[in-house]
Amino acid sequence: MGASVARAIRNFNLENRAEREISKVKPSPAPRHPSTRSLLREQMTSHPDVKGDIVRKDDKLLALLKDVYVDSKDPVQVKDVGLPPKPKEYRLPKGNHFDMNIENIPKGKISVVEALTLLNNHKLYPETWTAEKIAKEYHLEQKEVNSLLKYFATFEVKIFPPEDKKAIQSK
Repeated sequence: MGASVARAIRNFNLENRAEREISKVKPSPAPRHPSTRSLLREQMTSHPDVKGDIVRKDDKLLALLKDVYVDSKDPVQVKDVGLPPKPKEYRLPKGNHFDMNIENIPKGKISVVEALTLLNNHKLYPETWTAEKIAKEYHLEQKEVNSLLKYFATFEVKIFPPEDKKAIQSK
């Protein structure tokens, strides 16, 4: 139903609108500068055969244009055979989480487990695990470690026993 209404609105008075658009005055070329107008007039008076050459189609050139076949292909990328790429430096993961599928970690990066470990160590022992020691231990930049310690923190879960019931003593 909606499509037929939209079609009816779109096609309403279509012929009149098309006729109005066709009968509009077409835009004229931009006016020429007065200095170039006089130069063009001089050239046309001194060489009247040029006007005919501009309008006339040259069959020889049209035949040559029809014979042109353009087949373009992308240029082949030539790789630089210079020095081989420098191998990346890796390190073994710290801590006791070797059961994960992490064989090596690029220097300057840490795993999620290592990030949680170092954040927790810094939280529990801030005088021992300083930013300098963490940067040296995990091969990180000092600025990145300072940002990590400033903007990230581990959650601390505390479970309080209900006040109205007695806590069950562990045996």
